[in-house]
Amino acid sequence: MNILVTGGAGFIGSQLLRSLNENKKLHIISIDSFHGYYSRQRKMDQLKMAGDGFEFIELDLLEEKRVIQLFEQKQFHTVIHLAAIPGVPKSIENPHEYIDLDIKATVNILKASGLTKVEHVIFASSSSVYGNQGYHPVKESDARGFVASPYAASKWSAESFCHAYRHLYGYHLSILRFFTVYGPWGRPDMAIPLFVKKLLNDEPLTIFSKKTARDYTYVDDIIRGIQSVIQHPNGHQVYNLGSGNPVTIEELVETFRLFFPQFETIHFPHRLGDVQTTWADIKKANEELDYQPSISFAEGIGRTIEWAKRYERF
Repeated sequence: MNILVTGGAGFIGSQLLRSLNENKKLHIISIDSFHGYYSRQRKMDQLKMAGDGFEFIELDLLEEKRVIQLFEQKQFHTVIHLAAIPGVPKSIENPHEYIDLDIKATVNILKASGLTKVEHVIFASSSSVYGNQGYHPVKESDARGFVASPYAASKWSAESFCHAYRHLYGYHLSILRFFTVYGPWGRPDMAIPLFVKKLLNDEPLTIFSKKTARDYTYVDDIIRGIQSVIQHPNGHQVYNLGSGNPVTIEELVETFRLFFPQFETIHFPHRLGDVQTTWADIKKANEELDYQPSISFAEGIGRTIEWAKRYERF
């Protein structure tokens, strides 16, 4: 069975490739454009970590003809579309790039999937589509388009195109809303990798606004969720993949004190585009996918710190 993973050189993509490599019945093809959101060398390191049990192709998803040619040649059964540019602050600076790479590129994948009769399309969305909804768990039906940043708008728009192309072509569609994924090889611009790097260098932590909370989800739990979705195509479904246990910024700082007892914090005001809280209701994923996060926050932070100490370019 041919499976495509877009964004395979990224944080989640490379970890998924490493996991899929264990199934020798799969023929895995991965593509990535090596967008400069973070360094090419870092992405090459991530691909190396993923192993060699897959075919890799460097490809810009905005090149529609090349995308369709690849789909015609490989005849994919399942497409896992992870490729995107992330990040709220940069989306405010350059929203047009997010329209191109998070919406237009997704449309090319969806169209190519339909034209070549792909059985199952899996789209990686984000908890950002819920916007600001207060301190309570959000169900999949709670997303109504009231987003707080251009990045969130690009994900919500891409979800809409997913539904449209599923209607046109009839393939199974699974939309996965990831909640603040972290762990070894985590995206270097996110809070936890930034905090770890600062603490290893004996620098103070920069905190943006108090009374915020995030549903931090360890990457291994996310990968198990994706693996389960691959095995359970079911019409058109949306699933939250999170831990179901939000961590406040104060709890985050205290967790780091378990590993670095003494450090200073510097506080700044709320950042434009950030939401106050993310909190996943994971009941649907639990009931339909047997999705059960198993890595506690303290354990995940410990694993991330130990990896950072070993990775020479961190």
